[in-house]
Amino acid sequence: MPLNRELVAEKLGFTGVTENSLDTVSDRDYCIEFTSCFAVLQSHLSRMCEELVLWSTTEFGFVEMSEKWSTGSSIMPQKKNPDFAELIRGRTGKVYGDLINLLTMVKALPLAYDRDMQEDKEPLFDALDTVSRNLTVFTAMISSAKWNKERMALSCEGGFANATDVAEYLVRKGLPFRTSHGVAAKAVRMALDAGLTRIEDLSTEELKQCSPLIEDDIFTLLSPEACVENRKTTGAPSSQSTAAQLKILKKFCAKNRK
Repeated sequence: MPLNRELVAEKLGFTGVTENSLDTVSDRDYCIEFTSCFAVLQSHLSRMCEELVLWSTTEFGFVEMSEKWSTGSSIMPQKKNPDFAELIRGRTGKVYGDLINLLTMVKALPLAYDRDMQEDKEPLFDALDTVSRNLTVFTAMISSAKWNKERMALSCEGGFANATDVAEYLVRKGLPFRTSHGVAAKAVRMALDAGLTRIEDLSTEELKQCSPLIEDDIFTLLSPEACVENRKTTGAPSSQSTAAQLKILKKFCAKNRK
């Protein structure tokens, strides 16, 4: 038959035609790839929801979820349960199951179309619907949350998270990192032995026992704010780098929303 597939594709608004007819009817790669993307997206939602669940506990107190996206306890009046975050996290297995469903469907199928392939619709549409609803709820949940910045800032104190900054301070003074790593560890041990929870609670003289290269200027680099702001490379957590990341993300979202 004198068919013109390219013309038909053009009239229907497609970008082109499939190159091999046997391959065209033999696979459901596009369904698997589509659902795989949803499974990856859902995994990220699940991990972020886990953070929200943890951060909303009394022990952390970093965030307070809106009552619209929380529920009360059936027995404890004071509780505010982050149920929507937990439900999003819980539905991750469902989306993973949709992907495994499709992968199993095409396992060991002979070439060309097989009736098994009609089973592709349910897992594909279920993954789409589940993740789409989860995204809607997650977006509203985040935008309505209240963040306890003071509590979060307080949590940065202690724990010796700035030990790496001590090592990097010495690297900038010419000490090899392997050696400076040991010096920082020694400073942490000295603070612990003295019953302290922060390196900066040690005096300059005490720190000099770890390395004579340490001077008073080290204390300007050890606050949580300084530790963050000193990291300015692409992708780093400083306010400058974070602003650049947000700008790129907003541009990406605007472009793909069209």
